[in-house]
Order: sequence, then C-alpha cells, then structure tokens
Amino acid sequence: MTQKFDTSIKTVGPAKIETHLPFCRIVEDNKQISMNINPEMLGEEQNGDLNLKFEEAGPRKNLYFDPSKTKCAIVTCGGLCPGINDVIRAIVMEAYHNYNVPSVLGIMYGLQGFIPKYGHPVLELTPDSVTQIHEFGGTILASSRGPQPPEDIVDAMERMNISILFMIGGDGTMRAAQIISREVAKRNNKMSIIGVPKTIDNDVNFVSRTFGFDTAVEKATEAIRCAHTEALGAPNGIGMVKLMGRESGFIAAQATIALKEVNFVLIPESPFELHGENGLLVHLEKRLKDRGHAVIVVAEGAGQELFERKGSDPSGNIILGDICSILRKEIDKYFKAKDIEITLKFIDPSYIIRSIPANSNDRVYCGFLGQHAVHAGMSGKTDMLVSMLQDRFIYLPLSLATQKRRTLNTNSNYWGSVMASTGQPMAMLSNPPENCK
Repeated sequence: MTQKFDTSIKTVGPAKIETHLPFCRIVEDNKQISMNINPEMLGEEQNGDLNLKFEEAGPRKNLYFDPSKTKCAIVTCGGLCPGINDVIRAIVMEAYHNYNVPSVLGIMYGLQGFIPKYGHPVLELTPDSVTQIHEFGGTILASSRGPQPPEDIVDAMERMNISILFMIGGDGTMRAAQIISREVAKRNNKMSIIGVPKTIDNDVNFVSRTFGFDTAVEKATEAIRCAHTEALGAPNGIGMVKLMGRESGFIAAQATIALKEVNFVLIPESPFELHGENGLLVHLEKRLKDRGHAVIVVAEGAGQELFERKGSDPSGNIILGDICSILRKEIDKYFKAKDIEITLKFIDPSYIIRSIPANSNDRVYCGFLGQHAVHAGMSGKTDMLVSMLQDRFIYLPLSLATQKRRTLNTNSNYWGSVMASTGQPMAMLSNPPENCK
C-alpha cells in the first residue's frame, strides 16, 4: 500500500492506564477492519476495488490520558448543520459519565475563541448544561469561518491545559485540525486532536454519510412537495427549489429519489446546457406542452461553468454565482419570446434546513460519533477523525479525509436511478455518462 493510502492512526504516546468503563465491548487496540473501496472514492483510475484496512472505532482496554486529570475542549466551525448540538451533548455525557473527566470546555465562535484579541468567553460544559440542547438547531457554541494562526491556537490550548480537542466541522475544519496537529507534534506536546466531520453536503472523503444529511433530505422533500403543489396550481406552472450542495449534489439527488415529483435535477458534478436543441429550456418547454407543469431542483453549485470565478470566502470556498437567478431570468426570457405564459415559483429553504434540529436517525448517528470521538481521544489517538464507512465506525487519518472532496459519481447506478426518476434527458447534459457501472 502506498503512503498515499496510509490508514494508520497516530498516537500521543503509549496507553498504559487501564480503563474502567461500566458498559462496553472493548475493542482490541489497532484492530483493523478490511474493506474493499471503490477507487473512485480515492480519485484513482484503476480497475477493481482497493482493499484497505482501517482501525475500528470503540473503547480500548488502556487509556493514555488519566481521566481524573484530563481537560477536554470542543469547538464547532463553519456553517450550521442539524445535529451539532447532539454531537456536543454526546461528547460531554460520555466524558463525564463514563470516563469521569472533570472538565469539558466549550470554545465559543469557532477557532476565533482561541485567539485573545477577539475576547470570546469560554463555556464550561456539564451534563446539566447540555441535557436539553439536542432539542434545538444550530450550535450552543456558535461558530465562525476562516483560518486562525495554529501557533496561537496551540498557545491557548497550553494556557488552558487542554489535553483533548474535539473539532466539529467540514472539509476546511478538518484541514485546520491537521495543521493544529502538526503544530502540536512540532512542540512535542501531548495533546490529542480529534475531528468529527460535519457537512450537510455529505462531501467528506471516506465518510459514507455525514450527520445532518438525513435531516436535510427529509426537510428538502417538504420544499419539493410545496413546489410541486405550486406548479400544479397554475397553467404551465414551474416550481424551482434551490438546495445545498456547493461541489456535491447528494442532497438534491437523494431528495429527488425520495419524492419522485422532480422533472429536472441540476448538480455541480454534471454540467448542463441552457440553450440549444439539447438545452434545459427546450426540454422544459416540451415538458410543459406534454404535462402542463414542471419541477426543477437545483443544487447551489450547479451551472458554475456559466460564471466567471468570483474569488473565495474566508474559509477558502469559491464564491458561487447565483445559478437560480440566471435560470429564472433565462426561463422568463425564453417563454416570453415564444409568447407562452408561465408561472414560476421559487423556493430556497437552505437556511431553514441548516438550522433545524436533527431527526431521529441523525440523532442516533451523532450520539455514536460523539462517543467514539471520546474513546479515541482518551486512548491517545490523534490527527484523526471518526467516520462511518460502509456501516462501520472507524478511525480515519485526517490526511485521507482531506485529500479531496467526495462527489457524486454520474457514471453510477445511483445517478442512473435519479435520471430514471426524473425522466430527464441524458442529452441535456454536457457530459452525459457513457454507461452505468
């Protein structure tokens, strides 16, 4: 196996303290799970799956950190996502009740909370203070975007005597965690950095499903149902729904399959033509003539080839062009030129979806992620994140998770199912799939 796919997990030192967890199945340290991974997940061009071995998540027989003298900290970064509070609660409850850790700190406003010039307070997290937070959306710790100097962050961790830092965030946060881990190692400090991947877009490499995704799809289907009702309510009615998905169209695709009312779905991975004989406008006209209504679902990152690059935000994400504004303008212009009266209703539920509490499936998932994160930290693992891959919880090196963003494979049977559900013509796409693998 090449270094590129090194799945070994780093530790801050040998684990010598016997654990005394009341209820658990001890996982043998360094126990590995063998998995066949589709090379597309790794961005590799080769025939057949790759066999990789990952360290299984779970409690260990021996700990590195003495629970009675361990101080943990939690920070949440980036955009909101259903389930963040559930993960915070799970970490606090596991640390206090099962490991008897005396202190868990909440770092306010993301990585800014470590930097003295911002003056953000630190929140003491206890079972009493987090007992009801899973009932609410957002994060009780608040958040921020943008990088902060790793030297200043580690300085602050030293001042606060933090042993384990749990970082909840997306791709950018996992990259920051990697940089912080390097600074810790450079100083030869014994601090554990544990990532919990959070992105509603479901685009973290080597993570089968990120928390919040199930909730997002459930809420997205409500918006699509409303768009369909609006489309049916007028002659040549068009319902357009904008969903999250900067670089990956998983929410749009999953919601489309879930509801079966979508006629066109546009995602970042599949460029499309707007004009011409195979353009969206021509096919939309045909749909209206045949059925009298249409529903279009658009991932926010779709159609970016129609814009010039507009720079990046503080987190390093490319600033997206507003594809739905272009679509609404061009649709209106096209049908006016043909003297065809249409009624277009546009729904953007993005911030509603981001801010709601997690559903039951995501709550269960968040609970396991938080517990496994604590197990990893207490046993001295570091420079890693907790992941669910092929329905198994594993420990994953940050270096693998940050290699690339996970995207939807438009040559897969999954995307073929999306196309079959919509009846969307393959010819409309700029790069239609040659076959379904």
